[in-house]
Amino acid sequence: MMPTQTSPTVVFDVGNVLLRWDPRLLYRELIPDPAKLDWFMQNVCTAAWNIEQDRGRSWEEAVALLVASHPEWTREIKAFDERWHETVPGVIEDNVALLAELKAKGEKVYAITNFSREKWAECLIRFPFLQSFDGAIVSAHEGLIKPDVAIYHTLLERYALSAPDCIFIDDSHKNVEAARAVGMKAVHFVEPLDLRAELRGLGVAAYASWPASSRPSRDGDAAPAGDALLQAFLSPR
Repeated sequence: MMPTQTSPTVVFDVGNVLLRWDPRLLYRELIPDPAKLDWFMQNVCTAAWNIEQDRGRSWEEAVALLVASHPEWTREIKAFDERWHETVPGVIEDNVALLAELKAKGEKVYAITNFSREKWAECLIRFPFLQSFDGAIVSAHEGLIKPDVAIYHTLLERYALSAPDCIFIDDSHKNVEAARAVGMKAVHFVEPLDLRAELRGLGVAAYASWPASSRPSRDGDAAPAGDALLQAFLSPR
């Protein structure tokens, strides 16, 4: 008798996999001139500055440091913290529906995310489905950020997971490559990639019968049961 094959465990990134995130959504209002906006993002509120909040630096300290260096941009710098939720317009519905489907089928799901301590706490309230993971590694809690391979090992060791049995989904190619370096399978998610078809191809049992290239409709023809599952998953608990 052949042993039953275990379905791979899906591990999600959060930003731009489950939640849409784009700082320019906020700053296009504050800095309408495209050239000035580009300069500001490249020289003031840079990606390198922002990632330190994901590593664990407080937003209070981060804002104070930049205001001291760029006092002429005080309003705009403070807005990154005070109006941060305007950089997150909502969820990526197809992928949140996929997460809901996996949970409904009894699959365990995990997350590894680069996220600041303060904004993660706020997002757990704003987006309660983020509390549904069987385990989540949040960079600011660990003092580690992707693509450092140590953060992937933290997930594997804390939850007794085997790297070859995991599929990691991230919107960053560097983070995907780091996951592969520790032995995980990985999917580089860029819309409109059909994640269900990708997971089917990687052996996730929940999508064993899923067509090789297909995705659920999000228009008026969407399946009522699927929509009901998504809405229930997004609703406050």
